[in-house]
Amino acid sequence: MKTIIAKALLVAGAWLAAAPVFATEIVVIVSPKNPATRMFSEQAAQFFLGKSTLFTPIEHTDGPLRNEFYKKVLDKDATQVKAIWSKLVFTGKASAPKELGSSAEVKKAVAADPQAIGYIEKSQVDDTVKVILTVQ
Repeated sequence: MKTIIAKALLVAGAWLAAAPVFATEIVVIVSPKNPATRMFSEQAAQFFLGKSTLFTPIEHTDGPLRNEFYKKVLDKDATQVKAIWSKLVFTGKASAPKELGSSAEVKKAVAADPQAIGYIEKSQVDDTVKVILTVQ
């Protein structure tokens, strides 16, 4: 019995050691032409969950940045968010957000559209976008 438990702990430890840790700071961005200056996480969540159309969300494709954003800002996982958007699209209440493959692409799309909102790594911020929320 002790051998089985020891093996299980060893496997669990190896899995945890191999699990990626996302330590990059995430920021929510808008175009410098957008009048917004600050936003709370709860407000940002409204746009990324389709509850408000004031801003047009620009999403990342699946990955650690997206998962961390969903966890910290939306308090949901990717499956839950996908289900929410599927229902909104199916009922005709909304169109799913555009998904882009990198922070550079998200930043470029947000910079070009005063109504867009997105999230990127803080290290990717430059004067083409304005930070309105730093995710904690």
